[in-house]
Amino acid sequence: MMNIIVCVKQVPDTAATIKLDPTGKSISQENITYVLNPFDEYAIEEALQTKEKFGGEVTLVTMGPDRAEEALRTGLAMGADKGIHITDPQLAGTDFFGTARVLAAAIKTVPHDIIFCGKVAVDDNAGQVGPQIAELLGIPQVTAATKVEIAEGGASAKVNREIEGATEVLQTSLPAVITAEKDLNQPRYPSLPGIMKAKQKPVQKMTLADLGLNPAEFGSGASKFEITSMAMPSKREGGRIIQGDLPVAVKELVKLLHEEAKVI
Repeated sequence: MMNIIVCVKQVPDTAATIKLDPTGKSISQENITYVLNPFDEYAIEEALQTKEKFGGEVTLVTMGPDRAEEALRTGLAMGADKGIHITDPQLAGTDFFGTARVLAAAIKTVPHDIIFCGKVAVDDNAGQVGPQIAELLGIPQVTAATKVEIAEGGASAKVNREIEGATEVLQTSLPAVITAEKDLNQPRYPSLPGIMKAKQKPVQKMTLADLGLNPAEFGSGASKFEITSMAMPSKREGGRIIQGDLPVAVKELVKLLHEEAKVI
C-alpha cells in the first residue's frame, strides 16, 4: 500500500486568446477558460498506475482561488481519491518559493510515500515548485521523468530522464518528489461514472492559519521577485520566396541570411 500525493495547478487553457491587462504586468482574466495543467495530467496518471500496482490512496493538493477546485475535480474524475485545496486571500501574488512552502506544509499533514508533480506549469514554465518542495521536505528529487519503476515494497524507485543524445537512469530512495515529463505515460480521460463520483469525493479546504503559516510571509508583498512588464510577441512578417535557377537562388539566399537576417 502506498500513499501517493500529486501537486496540481489550474492554468489558462493553452487554446485561449491571451491579452494583457491594463497594468501590462499580467494577463487579462476576461474570457479566459482555466484547465488542469497538462503536465499535471501525466503526474496524476502515474500516481493512478502506481496505486493500481501497489494499492493505496491518491491525494491531490492544489493552491489557488475558489475556481482552482475545478482542477482537483478533474483529477478526482480521473480516479484520484481525495483533494486538499489551500485557499486564502493572502496568497494572491505568491511567488514560486511561497507556493512550494504552502504545498510542502500541506503535504506534511498527509502520510506520503511518493510525490508526483508536473515538470512545469504551462502558464509560467518555471519548473521550480516541485524541486523546492523536495528541498523543503528534505527528500530526494528527480525531474522530467520519462519512466518510473518502483521497487517491490516501495522503498526505492528507478527513474529515467531524457538528456541530449542519451537516457539518464537514476536510483532514488522513497519518499521522493518526481516531476513528470510528457513522455511518461498517456493520461486517461475521465469517464462519465468517474465524473459523477468526483462530485462526491472529499476536498479539504485549508488556509494559511490551518497550516500554521504566517500570512505576512506570502502574497505579492513578500515575493522574492517582481514582474516589471509583459509584452505580446511581435507580429511575424511574411516569408520571402527566392526565384531563379538553383545556383543563383542559393547565392541570393546566402546573401540575405548574411546581410538581412544576420544569422551567418
